[in-house]
Amino acid sequence: METKKTLVLGASANPSRYSYLAMNRLKAGRHPVVAVGRKDTEVAGISISKTPVAEEGVDTVTLYLNPTHQQEYYDYILSLNPKRIIFNPGTENPELMKMAEEKGIEPVVACTLVMLATGQY
Repeated sequence: METKKTLVLGASANPSRYSYLAMNRLKAGRHPVVAVGRKDTEVAGISISKTPVAEEGVDTVTLYLNPTHQQEYYDYILSLNPKRIIFNPGTENPELMKMAEEKGIEPVVACTLVMLATGQY
């Protein structure tokens, strides 16, 4: 199985948050995880960084931030040059989708958890 290095943007150490579940499921699926969130902490051995991490070879960025909070990360997301950006429910953002498409990055409106559960990741 091909592993896809994934940046979880909006990562949370709160077990009731979808980003928390996604990090655990990605790790269980052996996908390397890079996590950026509101505070420096850790989930299941994955470090969550408060500041954006320069990272090579990111395949997928999965968003858990509403569009208003995404703006400060536009340059960061695009600089990673991922193959795709997954806009989880509630994160849909036409402005960022257009910017991504212009850079040849595929915007995917989907749920990371569903994609992982159904083998579409």
